[in-house]
This record gives sequence, structure tokens and C-alpha cells, in this order.
Amino acid sequence: MQCNAVSLVNFRNIEKASVRFDPGVNVLYGQNAQGKTNLLEAIYFAAIGRSFRSLHAKECIAFGKECAAISLDFTAQNRVQNITMQLFQSRVRSVEKNHVRVAKMSELMGAFRAVLFCPEQLSLVKGGPAERRQFLDIAISAREPAYLAALQRYGHILKQRNALIRAAEKERAVFDATVELWSQQLAREGAYIARSRKRYVEKAAPHVAACFAEMTNAREVPQLIYQGCDRAEVPDYEDLASIEAHLFERLCKNHEREIGAGATLYGVHKDDIEIILNEKDARSFASQGQQRSLSLAMKLAEGELCREDCGEYPVFLLDDVLSELDGTRREYLLHRIKGKQVIMTTCEPVEDHADHVVYVENGTFRQ
Repeated sequence: MQCNAVSLVNFRNIEKASVRFDPGVNVLYGQNAQGKTNLLEAIYFAAIGRSFRSLHAKECIAFGKECAAISLDFTAQNRVQNITMQLFQSRVRSVEKNHVRVAKMSELMGAFRAVLFCPEQLSLVKGGPAERRQFLDIAISAREPAYLAALQRYGHILKQRNALIRAAEKERAVFDATVELWSQQLAREGAYIARSRKRYVEKAAPHVAACFAEMTNAREVPQLIYQGCDRAEVPDYEDLASIEAHLFERLCKNHEREIGAGATLYGVHKDDIEIILNEKDARSFASQGQQRSLSLAMKLAEGELCREDCGEYPVFLLDDVLSELDGTRREYLLHRIKGKQVIMTTCEPVEDHADHVVYVENGTFRQ
């Protein structure tokens, strides 16, 4: 997988730019707030269909402008391809893959694969369950386009079921008549999501252990354990019917508790990854350095699984992450991604590691 070039119009502070990339290490160099991260954000936007910095796509449009555009040229499976996106203030975005309109983002997922490292992700271990669920959802969606579709359906059903729960005290008859239907739908979508998450964690775990062992000279042993289906045992995680039955049972047994809470309390929206280091909970007992090493290992494992899936490494995007790492972890990361395409941002000169340097100033790019 290789990012060949990206062209932007009215994307944040970038009025108009076209930037090409080398197959090796590309460095976006410049002071803060000049547009380095904005360019990286646009590339990642083309990969997953959303920003890693904003909830709403329209926030990426330059102030005072009606629309923004991203055009990404890349090579995958020895084929040159293109993804084009137009973002609008007042209407739905327009997306094309190889000049053919894409109706759903799930149709785009996995076409161009990128793994993002940013300072916020160094708290992947220390942060809350929502951060680890998001990590899983992005990583799995790139591997399984159907997963994103299931996730979107689950979110819609969950929203409707929560609305039903909140109205239950005033409209109990409606709740009693329809809650089982919503629970069945939620359990069905949740079963697919749970199975995919467990499969991913089990495949990623040995890669995480191997990366962490390299960083620590094999002195410490991490474990990743999928904590799903409300942390209860499911007889067979490969059997969708078994997971669905378990979820449906939990949803049907706790109506009064959910009405009291005003929300659905059970399901894959409560999932987590338990991260163990030396037989202790890494979130509580690991040092900050150990937690950062584990976070790096989880992101590197994401790249390894991509290679296993499609035979190619993804593009690695590093947003000012080197400045957040100590010397040992910085050198390890640079060594580990050697021979792969890397696009990184930095305020510090790193020409020794670069195959191609782009100087960034006030939304313009000199290469």
C-alpha cells in the first residue's frame, strides 16, 4: 500500500495544495499550527471516512468556505487508484472511488489502509473503554467492511431502544409491546460485532506480545483479553446464535434496572479490552512508559494484521508522536517501520531518517 499524492482545496488552513510522497519515510517539517497535521488528517479521512480530530466533517472546511475537497492517489495490489471526497456545509458529502460514486462509507473501507499514531493514542491503555472500543472499531472496519455496516445499524437500534426506555414510565404499554423486538435486533447486530472483536483481539495479541518483547528485551509479558458480552462467558464465540441468545437474555432480564437508568445497560457498546502485564492490570499497575509501549505495540499489531489480510503493509501516519516518546521508544518505532511507507509530522529536524522532506508553512508545502 502506498500513498502517491494528495490534493486539497479549502481543507482547514490549506487553501489549495498538491503534495507527492516517496515510498519510504516522508517528513512534514515546520512549526506548530502551519498545516502539517491538517494534511495528515486529510489522508486519514480518505482512509476511514472521518476525521481523527473532529466529530463533524464540516469542521474540516476552511472558515467562510462552503465546501472542501480531498483527492488521494494511491497504489494497492499493484494498481493505481483514487479516492475523492467533497465536504459541504449544507449537504451530505460526495465520495468517489476510482471516479465511481460511493453510496455508503462501508463500501470505501479497506480500499486505502492507513495506521495512525498520534499523541492521544499513547493513552490507549490508560484511557477508558470507549477509546479501546474506537481502536477496535477502526481497525476491524478496515478489515471487514460489513463490520462498519453492522456497527452503524447497532448504533441506530441502540438509539431507538434508549428512547423507548426513557419513555417507559409514561408509555409503559408501548414499552412492553415493542421492547422485545428492539432487543432482538440489538442482539443480532451485537453478536456479529462481538465475534469480530474477539477474533481481532485474539489475532492481535501475539503481535502485541512480540513487539513489546522487542522493546523490553523479553523481560515482560503482556496479554490482551476481549471483555465482551457484559464480561460473562459465552459458550462459543464462533457461534453467532450463541452470542445472540446470550445478549438477548441479558436484555430481557433487566428491564426495570434499565428503566431506572434511562439507558440500555447491556451490549457491545459496553465492551472493553483487558490488558494484562506481568499478570496485573496494565491500566492500574503499569508505569507510564510501559503503557506507552503497550499502546505502540497495539498500533504496530494493527499494521501486521493488515499485511496478513492483503499482503501489503498499510501507510503509517505519525502525527508528532516522536516528540512524545523517550529515546528508546523513538528509535524502536523508527526501526520497526523501516522499509514501509511513513508520513510523519515534526517540528524537529529528522533529515537523517527521511527519504523525502516537505517544508510546511501557513498552509503551503515546499518539496
